[in-house]
Amino acid sequence: MRMNKWLLKILVCSVNVFILAYLLPGVYIVDFFTAILVAIVLAILDAFIKPLLILLTLPATILTLGLFLFVINACIILLDAHFVHGFRVMSFWYALLFGATLSFFNSFVQRQASGKEKNTES
Repeated sequence: MRMNKWLLKILVCSVNVFILAYLLPGVYIVDFFTAILVAIVLAILDAFIKPLLILLTLPATILTLGLFLFVINACIILLDAHFVHGFRVMSFWYALLFGATLSFFNSFVQRQASGKEKNTES
């Protein structure tokens, strides 16, 4: 069951990556398979690198009342673009915008999916 949820999250993230890459002018992606790779690498980076970055930049995060987390998110997106061939982000600002919108759409879709699961269980 847990593996199915993880695969669903990867699939949702890859669809959102694919759509946002075509909507935002500074983000380019080759095909949907590359979007799946971007989602997998993003999940790995979020699991291992992002917590270290958050811990190391905790004073800056506290000082900016959490807004520095957007910068960390943009850095993770740029790192993802470095690792995945066929995925390109033109600048830090596009990575910041892409990361913020991707987080918003991923949480929106996950919230909608979890709401439908609760309705079917009743």
